Amino acid sequence: MRKISLFCLLLVSVGLVSCKNEEKKKEKLEAEKPISVSCYQALYENDTINLTINTLKDDKISGTMVMKTAESQNNYGDIKGEFHGDTLYADYSFTHDVGNKEEFKNPIAILKRGDSLILGNGKIEIYLGRSYFDKKSPIDFDNVRYKFTKVDCAK
Repeated sequence: MRKISLFCLLLVSVGLVSCKNEEKKKEKLEAEKPISVSCYQALYENDTINLTINTLKDDKISGTMVMKTAESQNNYGDIKGEFHGDTLYADYSFTHDVGNKEEFKNPIAILKRGDSLILGNGKIEIYLGRSYFDKKSPIDFDNVRYKFTKVDCAK
């Protein structure tokens, strides 16, 4: 009888844990739905950058960025970050070709001025295998190549 009671208690515990996991998954999916979506494009000489920004709950940002540059390989990837004031600080996780398994990650800073965005230049340092903006050097938003203008999002 004691074994049956323990077995029933174990079965009920497993059921409760799996219900809580289902609720957490549901909350996570709801939190990841964008509140708004904005699309931008930056042109500089023969370079084009397409940026899609999804505004999520809690002022978090996700999106995609495709950099097609004449000088180097094209980059395809995702951004994740958040606004601090009028500046978006995010990580850009990208590959050089669609389907390429080797992924790179760099910090980006984007300043919002009206309806346009400016991709900043800053000194990057690497600590424990991760790249960061150097806190001692300011990020330059004046002498830049890429200034984004708002465009219609392609469906």
